[in-house]
Amino acid sequence: METVLFSNANVFDGKTPHLREGCSVLVEGNRIKEVSDKEIKFSASRTIDLAGKTLMPGLIDLHVHIWWTELDAVKVVRQRSEYIACFAASSLRRSLDYGFTSLRDAGGADPSYALAIERGIIPGPRFFPSGRMMTQTGGHIDMRQVDADDLSHPNAPGRDLYRFAAVVDSPDAMRAAVREELRRGATQIKLMMSGGISSPSDPLERIQFSDPEIATAVEEVNRRGTYCFAHCHPLNSIWKAIDLGIRSIEHGTFVDDAAAAAIVEKGIFVVPTLAVIWALNANGRELGYPEVSMRKLQGIGDTMLNSLEVMKRAGVKMGYGTDLLGPHQVQQLNEFTIRSEVLSSYEILLSATSVAAEILQQDGQLGVIAPGALADIIVLDDDPLKDIRVLDRMGRNLSIIMKDGKFYKDSLR
Repeated sequence: METVLFSNANVFDGKTPHLREGCSVLVEGNRIKEVSDKEIKFSASRTIDLAGKTLMPGLIDLHVHIWWTELDAVKVVRQRSEYIACFAASSLRRSLDYGFTSLRDAGGADPSYALAIERGIIPGPRFFPSGRMMTQTGGHIDMRQVDADDLSHPNAPGRDLYRFAAVVDSPDAMRAAVREELRRGATQIKLMMSGGISSPSDPLERIQFSDPEIATAVEEVNRRGTYCFAHCHPLNSIWKAIDLGIRSIEHGTFVDDAAAAAIVEKGIFVVPTLAVIWALNANGRELGYPEVSMRKLQGIGDTMLNSLEVMKRAGVKMGYGTDLLGPHQVQQLNEFTIRSEVLSSYEILLSATSVAAEILQQDGQLGVIAPGALADIIVLDDDPLKDIRVLDRMGRNLSIIMKDGKFYKDSLR
């Protein structure tokens, strides 16, 4: 079995708030065999002296849409699957170039992408697909315009919008749709529980789905040993998520102190997504983001920064997510820099490593440098605990990217 010994490494182990200096890390096959503050005496297939470089877990982004080729989603749903697939493959490879060794699809990606990565057909991070997003008629990600012809739809994969979303309007419809996505390989299920910015006909502040519809989805995923995560901007939607068994709240834009306290009490996670808002505000209009969506963006950035402060005070466990669309996906690392306005480098690193792994139900397997963990490792020249912004360099300062014990990038050979 192939073995790799990293020596003289300064290790961020995904948990400890300081670097462990002068460590050795032994990788055997696709797992970390040993981590020691002393020299490991072992005749490995290869020994790499890191000379004080930082060794840390591979990064995890919990909110990606690899298939979202354009800013205008109405255009995306009409594109050919072949083009979308090529775009998605490019997006996956870029994420790995940036040091992301795991991604959670935030809805819409076919589980076949995970299979293609697993079989080595395309390079990419570990991929946790969510299948089609669950939305109600006229809800977030129902991309039909308000003046569109009211055509009946079969609600089956492969036709325009219905490749990416299941439009469900009753508990029975929800049960059937969730079961179908789990059958097709989804590892978790995404619910659109409030209005959103990108879709044309749903006010941002409105809650979506009835309580029985949400409860049905949660019942079904619990039966399968997985979970629901939910798109929630307004406070009323956040409270629905808290009360009805959602594991991970996406965005959490208008969270307040009372809701944050309840989130902590219930052991719920939140995945804020600031990078997408910053990118759209910067040049969304000129890149074709619809005017109706640009209007919804007003003031959202400041509100999101305030939500980080609220959740930091309450002790909410936050995961790392970006939610970037089309041409903005190159800014995936910018979330580190934006969050640094409110959060410490350590808090942000946790969000992209061990906390993210916990959200994925992969505690101890991903997001840590520890014996028994999967060997997803990156090595960089700088100390991200001193300045998290060193990760926002498009992967240029990463000398090693290892996924599942295999080198994807190795500039130290």
